[in-house]
Amino acid sequence: MKTILITGCSSGIGYDTAHYLHKNGYKVYATCRDENDVKRLEGEGLDSYVLDVTSRDNITEVLKMITKDNGKLYAVFNNAGYGQIGAVEDLTTEVLKEQFETNFFGLHELTRQSIKIMRTQGYGRIIQHSSVLGIISLRFRGAYNASKYALEGLSDTLRQELLGTNIYVCSINTGPIRSDFRKNAVKKLKQYIVLKGSVFQREYTAQFLTAKDENDFFTKGSDVVIKNIVHALKAKKPKPRYYNTFATHLLGGFKRILSTSWLDKILVKI
Repeated sequence: MKTILITGCSSGIGYDTAHYLHKNGYKVYATCRDENDVKRLEGEGLDSYVLDVTSRDNITEVLKMITKDNGKLYAVFNNAGYGQIGAVEDLTTEVLKEQFETNFFGLHELTRQSIKIMRTQGYGRIIQHSSVLGIISLRFRGAYNASKYALEGLSDTLRQELLGTNIYVCSINTGPIRSDFRKNAVKKLKQYIVLKGSVFQREYTAQFLTAKDENDFFTKGSDVVIKNIVHALKAKKPKPRYYNTFATHLLGGFKRILSTSWLDKILVKI
């Protein structure tokens, strides 16, 4: 039975992927930061651990428990992350660092420690949850954009360094997916961005602080992502990058064919 460690399983893509793979023959270790979420997942039949990816010691502890329990670690799905909304000029450096601690540095630490296990056993799959915002940039997502662009660069480099090792690195570039991601991002906006007095106050209200229908044409369910995760796990030679949703394909295509100036004119209208 192939084993997979998934981070960020409290809801959304991580939660749905963990249950899907569990039902389809994988030994899933579903992790979350909150102990209450871990207990809920255990009650639903999953093996679950508390894992805060910003803690190196916690990562080491969880990997030791997994290898002790199973002996092998076939794959890691680095799914944990969040979006910090806010114009670049409204972001403090401390808030930007916090975004990177989870989305980039924590992911790097788990990846680095997992590679040691995979090199010893002679195989493995590392699936990085990137985004369409690791390909193109949107206003007010500067912190998130930067963390995903950094992830793209790290993953591209790592993929080259692991050539010939039977350890594969795959990036999953998701577009809009129905989940708690937007709700949590709005919480971060309210928590860390001083709205009053910002030159973007009206736009924050219009874009993020009013209700948004997630049943639009571009927003899809987790199944479109899970389909590609399954391919990345099963394929003899998985793709280095998987685009998910029409939005990712569309904007990724624009990035390839349009000049930067024309692309900017389109993106500011989104």
